[in-house]
Order: sequence, then structure tokens, then C-alpha cells
Amino acid sequence: MAPLPIHGTVYGVLLNAQHEWSLCESAMHEAPYQAPPSAPVLYIKTANTWSAHASAIALPAHVPEIEIGATLGVVMGAANASDAPHIRGFVLLNDVSIPHSVSAQGFYRPPVKYKNLDGFLGVGATLVPAVDVPHPNALTLQVHVNGVLRQTVDLQHMRRHLPALLADVSEFMTLQAGDVLMLGLDVCAQGEDAARRPRARAGDVIEIHAPQAPALGVLRNPLVQESA
Repeated sequence: MAPLPIHGTVYGVLLNAQHEWSLCESAMHEAPYQAPPSAPVLYIKTANTWSAHASAIALPAHVPEIEIGATLGVVMGAANASDAPHIRGFVLLNDVSIPHSVSAQGFYRPPVKYKNLDGFLGVGATLVPAVDVPHPNALTLQVHVNGVLRQTVDLQHMRRHLPALLADVSEFMTLQAGDVLMLGLDVCAQGEDAARRPRARAGDVIEIHAPQAPALGVLRNPLVQESA
């Protein structure tokens, strides 16, 4: 089991993928919202969720399957003299969730009961320096379950690329050194998981990697079922 390369607060970003935004857009004009969110919608993956690379992620007895949230985590460094955000590096993440609809859950309600169960964030073993990943949104992430490709996440298709995402988040909060900001999650475009994130069950092994950035390694987590 690899040691965790993160230590700060981990922030996820809802609805940053173009495809998922389009699937939910009609609900954004209904009550109580009446309009799409204008700022990034964040949530926190608390420290109890963190699972190291190669460690097992346990599904509670009442949860038959989970959804896989492959993404890239941006690890912040100390701010420079101008107080501008400084990026230390990048790490692979798997934002595991109990399957749920973003539109049904709501855009401004923290999805704690779906996302913050013990062990529900796979964390890659390798923190790659920012200089070695100059264009993070040019990467694709491949998700394999039991060796079968189930999803390719194209980070180019995020609504806010990293510079804009950092600028917009910095408008209302300060990211501290060590904090981690996800670039966003996406849903599948086709296949059995079309319009949702890929699913996995106890006994499955999830692997995530970025072919264009092999230094990030492979994030691998087997799934097990807790006893009732």
C-alpha cells in the first residue's frame, strides 16, 4: 500500500464537464434555482474518505454498487509574492460515490451522504510536479474495471479549464498550501454507462491512468463488501 501524497482539504467540483452540464441544464431553470450556477459548485471529500493506491475500498452492506469518478487532483503549493495561487503538482483521484443524480440531489446541497463514506476517495501514489504536467486539461484519463475499458475522461471537455477554475474559486475562497482541487468529473458518452458514471461492485478492481502522463502511475483499488 502506497503512502498518501496529500494532506490538505480536498475539494470536488460539480457540473464542470460540458456533457453533464448539458444533461442537467433544464433543471437549473426550475425552482428553487431559476438560473444556472454562476460560480464553481464545490464540495469537500473529508479525510475519512481517503484510500491509498492499492488499498481496498469497502462498500457498506446496503450499497450494492458505486460510481467511479476519475479525475485529476491539483495540489496547491504556497502562494507567491503576489498571492496568486501556486500549483505544486498533480495526482490521480477516484471520487467514489453512491450512485445518485446530480440534478435530483441539488446543485447547492453538499452531497455528503453519497460521497463522504469511509474510504470513498482513491488517491494515486504519485504526486507529479506541476512542471511535468504543463497542460493538465490536455490529458485523458482511462478507467478500467477488471481490465476492461469502461470510460475515457477527456479533461479538455471541462467547462472551466484549470486557470479559469482557479481564478473563479479564488473569487470567494483561498486555497491553502496542500489543498487539493479536482478538475471535475464526467459521465460516459456511450455504452452501458451512457449519461452516467461507470459503476462497479464488490469483487471488482478499478484502475485509472493518464496515457499522456505515465509519471502519474496507475491508481488501483479493489472493492470489497462490508458484512451486514
